[in-house]
Amino acid sequence: MGPLRAAAARGLRRGGGGGRGAAPAAREGTKGSAARGGRPAPPAALHLFGDPAEVEALRGSLLAWYDECKRDLPWRVLAVTEPDVNRRAYAVWVSEIMLQQTQVATVIDYYNRWMQKWPTLQALAEASLEEVNELWAGLGYYSRGKRLQEAARKVVSELAGQMPRTAEDLQKLLPGVGRYTAGAITSISYGQATGVVDGNVIRVLCRLRCIGADSSSPPVIDRLWAMANALVDRSRPGDFNQALMELGATVCTPKAPLCGECPVKQHCRARLRVEKELALASRKLLGKLPVVPDVEDCGVGGCPLCPSAAEPWDSSLGVTNFPRKAAKKQPRVEQTATCVLERRGRRGALEYLIVQRPSSGLLAGLWEFPSVPLAPGLQQEQQREVLVDHLQAWAGQPVAAGSLRFIGEVVHVFSHIHQTYVVYSLSLDGDVTLDLASSPSRWVTEEEFRASAVSTAMKKVLRACERQRGEESGPAKGSKRKRGAKPGAAGSTRPGTQLSLRTFLRAPNPP
Repeated sequence: MGPLRAAAARGLRRGGGGGRGAAPAAREGTKGSAARGGRPAPPAALHLFGDPAEVEALRGSLLAWYDECKRDLPWRVLAVTEPDVNRRAYAVWVSEIMLQQTQVATVIDYYNRWMQKWPTLQALAEASLEEVNELWAGLGYYSRGKRLQEAARKVVSELAGQMPRTAEDLQKLLPGVGRYTAGAITSISYGQATGVVDGNVIRVLCRLRCIGADSSSPPVIDRLWAMANALVDRSRPGDFNQALMELGATVCTPKAPLCGECPVKQHCRARLRVEKELALASRKLLGKLPVVPDVEDCGVGGCPLCPSAAEPWDSSLGVTNFPRKAAKKQPRVEQTATCVLERRGRRGALEYLIVQRPSSGLLAGLWEFPSVPLAPGLQQEQQREVLVDHLQAWAGQPVAAGSLRFIGEVVHVFSHIHQTYVVYSLSLDGDVTLDLASSPSRWVTEEEFRASAVSTAMKKVLRACERQRGEESGPAKGSKRKRGAKPGAAGSTRPGTQLSLRTFLRAPNPP
């Protein structure tokens, strides 16, 4: 038996510890034994952290690097300097929720504004959802802010303002707190020795141990959680978890990893694989026989952590062969008709009508211009009719589709939806009273619109309208009409002309 396999065997017998959901190190090689009714073979030593000396060395190298190279981030400062344990946990919690699906550079300003406005759980619990949505606007995945406030209210009203003290209780008691978030809060704020697994950690662990199976599959995720819980430093769990994530974010990056700067490169099996592939290629060029695989190669048939036969090693990718992911599901394609309703306010300022979305579903509770989903395959005139029917909820009387002014199409891609907004506009007379009973609605100035809880997509829609207005109000070039323009007959309007609602609703002249 080779030294690595022997070390792995010792590790399997010795066992280990961890936090919630953590399989001890003793369990890492026990699942899927080939001797149990034809199940897949267990992973070989290549994929395990079985040598205690190696684990200690990896911890020391990673923490030393983190102490020297970590980024200065506001939530890290609060996690170290805040003496009140509840405020400390709250500060970490807010950062972890914001960082889900959002880059650090984007989060920093949002986080600082949030903590300035709601420095405690109690302050957040007293805020309105409208205020939360307004501050969250532009950060995306808006349900995160809503769930964060719901959980804060629960802590205040049901838990006497005391944050749960274990990862188990956090995950069980607070809405929106999953396994990763619970582990991050408790390890960083309370010093609980529990690991974390996020996208950065997945990438680092998969490269360290040449895990090439689909990294989003439940068996691989379970294995990674077991590894994270076995590796976490018991004396500095919060720093170790942040160091592992920091490594993935700044060094062990998805496409251009800085392997030469990696503090744990000596423990990286993916890097070793690259070196061996290069040596093999060199020997072949020199006409020498290829090297025989040694004990550090997996060599276990049906290994649940190796790449499938359909995805062989690609020498051009190097360490970025790991991790492997299943093919990303394509976002569904949708179209929505949107109308920017404008009027002149009492002081002459341009105002826009915005309506509130339902309290559940996509962009729940946010404000938008009147919008309606479009069925696939509708022609432009059919789209206008659908939008007109929707607008009649506000106008209270029949609306002529031909009076809508076409602005253009605005594309916005959500995580799972490729959304195209077909944008129209309509200028209303100030003395026309709309029926706003069908949905919460209000008139806002441009400044108020931008300060409201509106999505990035709606800001794009307004920019499209403003851009077209600016183009049309530019200096005229001579007295010539645009090419193709024709003088209209009496009572007709030029294409692109905005109509008042009075004209818009006027019954057509009888033939």
